[in-house]
Amino acid sequence: MPPTVIAILASVAIAGGFGALVGILVGGRRTQRTTDTSPTGGQTVTSRPVSPGVTLGTTMRDIAPKGYIGMLDRQVVLAGRPPAWTVDRILMAKPVLAIVALLVSWWWISGDPVLPRFALGAFVVTLSFFVPDLLIYSRALERQEKIQNALADTLDQMTIAVEAGLGFESAMAKAATNGKGPLAEEFIRTLQDMSIGRARKDAYESFSERTSSPDLRRFTRSIIQADAYGLAIADVLRIQAAEMRLRRRQRAEEKAMKVPVKVLFPLVFCILPVLFIVLLTPAVLGIIKAFS
Repeated sequence: MPPTVIAILASVAIAGGFGALVGILVGGRRTQRTTDTSPTGGQTVTSRPVSPGVTLGTTMRDIAPKGYIGMLDRQVVLAGRPPAWTVDRILMAKPVLAIVALLVSWWWISGDPVLPRFALGAFVVTLSFFVPDLLIYSRALERQEKIQNALADTLDQMTIAVEAGLGFESAMAKAATNGKGPLAEEFIRTLQDMSIGRARKDAYESFSERTSSPDLRRFTRSIIQADAYGLAIADVLRIQAAEMRLRRRQRAEEKAMKVPVKVLFPLVFCILPVLFIVLLTPAVLGIIKAFS
């Protein structure tokens, strides 16, 4: 096949693949009409939104292992359930990216079919297949880190509000209204759960399950125990805020102590060889010229 035709086919495949990926992730919704039968015998026609390609997403969900689906759903929860990153869309994006990478690798390998290109092409295809997993994992990790970093300051605000006379839920609502970020969003969701009649303990436990931060889990357990035994919330908040600040400072010191170890590898393998070349090359050339 001529190289021009291969290039055209590869360009069309890339454009189509990325177009399909964009349609999967941010595409609109269509409505599906369903008929429900009421207990009185009547029928009600309703419409519910259906994402494009929902059948493919359901098929991929049926094929994938249940443990992997659970892990993926857990990462989506930790990422805050972004609208464009549902489990079905992630499962649909994985084969699309892999097919696009396979076509591009095939076009690149056909120009010079040697073993290194085959190996690199296989690596690119494998990496493209797992790119959605890496993206959702990175987003979840970033969100949980923001929650953990904002927890100490938020508890300080809640402590001041409780000591000023507000209740715990009112202080939480005040911190959620004045704050920004994922922690404020989780506070708002917890308050919404309690406003629709959910038990406080269940709402706090769900709040704890939606995060992987050990500090936040410890805080929710303390609040549940204080609520169960009738302890003063202000004292609990004051103690928890002090512990959160201490742990945040310890984490910062730990990261600072890890910096020399992380810098050692690029220093030895990247900076020192170049420095030796710059410094020793004139001397070596002078020695060679003197003894030649």
